[in-house]
Amino acid sequence: MHDPFDVRALDGSALALRTLALEPGATASIGEPEHDSLLYVGRGAGALSIADDSAPVRARSAGLVLAGEDAVVNAVDELEAVVATVAPSTDLHAPMGHRDLVTSLDDADAQAATGSRSFQILFGPHNGSTRATLFAGFIPPGNAPWHYHLYDEIVWVPDGPGRLHLEGGSDELTAGAAFRLRPRQVHIVENASDSEMTIIGIFTPAGSPSAAYLTADVAAEYRIAG
Repeated sequence: MHDPFDVRALDGSALALRTLALEPGATASIGEPEHDSLLYVGRGAGALSIADDSAPVRARSAGLVLAGEDAVVNAVDELEAVVATVAPSTDLHAPMGHRDLVTSLDDADAQAATGSRSFQILFGPHNGSTRATLFAGFIPPGNAPWHYHLYDEIVWVPDGPGRLHLEGGSDELTAGAAFRLRPRQVHIVENASDSEMTIIGIFTPAGSPSAAYLTADVAAEYRIAG
């Protein structure tokens, strides 16, 4: 087990992200006394267990471990995942449904986001995660207009290539890259390939990934065009 990168929580941020890699037959403990933990599997297969409850995990699936729970990940195949932790300092969303242990992108329904982009929510208030929302975003070739969100977010890129455009410049996004977006930080995530690009995002407080806001100049162009 190793951690190639570690996106640590900054002052005022409840979010942190680390990678998890397990050889076949290996196990790892997940769970914090005060932090919720959300697992997303990028490659491989195994099982996530909490007490007597256990469910299989595989590529494109996610698991939720609430604060105070002790969970174990058992790898059947070589398993690569990311684990996000959410501090108790964030506002709690009202619970809206039954808590799930594991969900999968193969089971969730896609919803519309900005432009021709779409997203699928893996965990949120509807299935037990009241501190943060974990989702997959699907980006067609090209880029959206400059925009920002009101939530604090960390994004992991399973596959590239892409580019992150910020007001200070641009960075290449290769497979396994991760970056943080603070509330109101203006940005563009560009898909630099000729096929759909997937990103995995977690943000807090929990809500909808489609809640995006245009900068004043872009909004003015949209008003003129309309």
